[in-house]
Amino acid sequence: MMNRTIIKPVAVLGGISAIMAMMLGFVHYSTLKPIAAAQNAKILAAISEVAGEFDNDPYAEKQLITTPDKKQKFEMYPARLDGKLNAVAIKSYTNTGFGGRIDLMTGFNVDGSIKTFKIISSNETPGLGSKTDEPRFKSQLNGFHPQKQILKVRQDGGDVDAVTAATISSRAVLRAIERAFAAFHNFNSRGDDDK
Repeated sequence: MMNRTIIKPVAVLGGISAIMAMMLGFVHYSTLKPIAAAQNAKILAAISEVAGEFDNDPYAEKQLITTPDKKQKFEMYPARLDGKLNAVAIKSYTNTGFGGRIDLMTGFNVDGSIKTFKIISSNETPGLGSKTDEPRFKSQLNGFHPQKQILKVRQDGGDVDAVTAATISSRAVLRAIERAFAAFHNFNSRGDDDK
């Protein structure tokens, strides 16, 4: 008699759990495409912001490029105008931000100079580290060439003014850009570019 009273509630709970698991699986599966589409739209908006004018689909032409030491792989998006390479956008990251990881998109001219950059995601302190994505900091990198200038904050002997009270965030952003440039330079030095 006791076994029957236990079996029924266990079976009901098991059935409810199975139904809930199926519902959660369905919700998860049905949101995968919209989430991916939103992420792709965010990346395409960042490419548009950093690469300037283009008439191709950089997202469709993306390539993986590596740093010279082969330790990091980054996505490179070529931006073409009238069939000719106009610029590239490179998605890179660093884990050295004040709040941890920073993902950003950097635009480079074909000669390797920086067009601009856009932070895609970060956990930097609002009002401090987040200021690295504002024009005052970003504008000093327009036309900056990492082979001709030192891509470090002035406190470290470089040519870039850090955001006041956000030196760690400034260093992290410059590190991510430096890694993107290293991968782009490595890609170009192998003769793989198709300008």
